[in-house]
Amino acid sequence: MSSADGQEPTTAAEATATPGANPAALTNEQVASLFHEIADVLEIQGELPFKIGAYRRAADSIAHSPIDIMTAYRAGTPPRLPGVGKAIDEKLAELAATGRMGYHERLVAAVPPSLVTLLRVPGVGPRTAGDLWRALGVATLDDLELAAREGRLRTVKGISAKTEQRILEGIAEVAARPPKRMHMAEARELADRLVALAETWPGVASAQAGGSVRRGRETVGDLDLLVATDDQAAVLDEVHRAPGVERVVTGVRGGGYRTSVQLLRGPQLDVMTMRPGREGTYLVHFTGSAAHNVRLRERARDLGWSLSEHGFARIDESGEVVTGDGAELRTFATEAEVYDFLGLPWIEPELREDRGEIEAALAGTLPRLVRVEDLQGDCHTHSEWTDGKESIETMAQAARQLGYAYQVLTDHSWSLTIANGLSPTQVEQQRRVIGDLNERFAREEAAGEAPPGAHPSGFRLLHGCEMEIRIDGRLDYDDALLARFDVVVASLHVGRRQSRAQLMARYETALRSPHVDIIAHPSGRKIDQRPDLDLDWDRFYRLAAETGTLLEVNGSDERLDLDDRRARAALDAGCRFTIDSDAHYLSEWDNVRWGTAMARRGWLEARHVANTLPREAFLAVMAEKPHRV
Repeated sequence: MSSADGQEPTTAAEATATPGANPAALTNEQVASLFHEIADVLEIQGELPFKIGAYRRAADSIAHSPIDIMTAYRAGTPPRLPGVGKAIDEKLAELAATGRMGYHERLVAAVPPSLVTLLRVPGVGPRTAGDLWRALGVATLDDLELAAREGRLRTVKGISAKTEQRILEGIAEVAARPPKRMHMAEARELADRLVALAETWPGVASAQAGGSVRRGRETVGDLDLLVATDDQAAVLDEVHRAPGVERVVTGVRGGGYRTSVQLLRGPQLDVMTMRPGREGTYLVHFTGSAAHNVRLRERARDLGWSLSEHGFARIDESGEVVTGDGAELRTFATEAEVYDFLGLPWIEPELREDRGEIEAALAGTLPRLVRVEDLQGDCHTHSEWTDGKESIETMAQAARQLGYAYQVLTDHSWSLTIANGLSPTQVEQQRRVIGDLNERFAREEAAGEAPPGAHPSGFRLLHGCEMEIRIDGRLDYDDALLARFDVVVASLHVGRRQSRAQLMARYETALRSPHVDIIAHPSGRKIDQRPDLDLDWDRFYRLAAETGTLLEVNGSDERLDLDDRRARAALDAGCRFTIDSDAHYLSEWDNVRWGTAMARRGWLEARHVANTLPREAFLAVMAEKPHRV
């Protein structure tokens, strides 16, 4: 995202303080970022914790609301949001009416604008940033690095020499980060909105997103929109006048069929137009990837054609495009026709990375990729008993309405105190709640009172846990308790800095346990926040395959873990998988879309994913790990 002068905004204030900005264009995530920034500055200033917490709770409610907050306020129908009282409600109303928030602007003006950039550094929270500013005058990343190298940070209370070194490492990590890209969920949501907008323009026959968002990449730098129309000039004019367009980056070009614009507080949008009936080669070309397209062009040349977005042009023996009387241009309405012309079956967009898909197409061994519709249950969900935000019943009813045959409730185990992990006594209490709910669901199904969309075989809530693998390698619950769960999901949240040998030993304990069914988010990464765990991945995959332990493809937008390359490597090693939402909020059930995209990019088929199985078959898999026999 760029500001008008081409510089990347460093704070949410810079991203929203454009005079005359259209407040309706502010997404829930952008509004939430304003409230998080208010909380950051209040913490920097040493404000009372309850006030800071109020703004953070409001930010969370806004970010996870299924309602478009700014649109609702402008329509005069503001929603009731948990954690939003009168004072915050008034600020939202002001933002919706003007595109600005005076309180936010006054707050950020009270501290150096660059101070919030310190929060990008791992280990530097708002309170630490405030302490460093007041004690040492540190207000920029350069100030921070100089003070750390000179050993001055450790003179501030609470900062040790070890912390100082970690801050230096964090500064290096920030410097090495690539330019900010959108996460998949944000990019897909924005792309869908743009497609829907384009379909309302006069003369548009069809519109579709292309590029990396269509291929399901975990992050996206810019967006591609392909529009079929008989009036290309009119469509490009619509693009330039569309709401949410900040400026035109490049005017009409390419012979009058394409343009690029900068979206307000968003990415660059490249728009390509073509005549109806010629979409095939355009969609192939602008979906990519570049490496895949190179392979297609090579194949076309071998067949005597030059392939571009415009179609197939005949080439002569010297490889030059034939002009004059012998010129010929072949165009196609669909991608399938393009691939057929090249002697290939249609290749799913997620596979188009030149990772063997051309060879598989020629050999007739392309995978039949798993689909969201194949999933019959979700194996990783949370409730308000630990760090979720909804009751067990609310989450279960949502799963029923989504058409699932089962949902595994996997609240955290007791050593993960930051997530309010459950003690063994609480586990037993939760078990009774689940049993009562399942009895009620069974009665409703027998009486024909299941909710609309419910699975024809009925729904059952399965009792699971997300069990922590402790720093010392022990599992968080004993075998007797673990044996009573329907599903045990094991994960590793703490002690990430241990050596490879220590981390592998911890994972091996879980993988060889007769009670652990699934390893959740195995690499432990968070996109743009923290890297993968340092594991011996080949050995990890071998152990998972040997023990029959399923590996999760976690759909949380910040995780997407396993990623596509690791999923493909694990598949090649003989592993099986689950695709899960890790839902803590109702709005996060949709995370399985992003997890499925990762799985598809990893060449996974439905047969590789255990939660595509009916409920009884799934439970049989849980009971049949090889080392349980």
